[in-house]
Amino acid sequence: MLRLTQAPNIAIATLWADLLCEAGMTASVQRQYLGAAAGHLPPDQCLPEIWLDYDEHAARAHALLHELQNLPQRRWMCRCGETVEGGFEQCWQCGALMPND
Repeated sequence: MLRLTQAPNIAIATLWADLLCEAGMTASVQRQYLGAAAGHLPPDQCLPEIWLDYDEHAARAHALLHELQNLPQRRWMCRCGETVEGGFEQCWQCGALMPND
């Protein structure tokens, strides 16, 4: 077994582990219940961890998580001239919907 990485919270840890499993790698979440001890232990020791069953999956798993964590951000120009970034599908300035093209 190999500790791949720590996640900031249990929801993201579960998402990452599921993504790795869907990609054919056996992954599990460890320390998922240690958050309750955060006041008594150092915070970095209480974060959930992603573990792989097979060390040979490490390079592929790191690449997959890096790709997931560095998704390109959408950016589009509204007809009112406002630049809208991220996952927003509606302009905050005028309320127009993102164009389909």
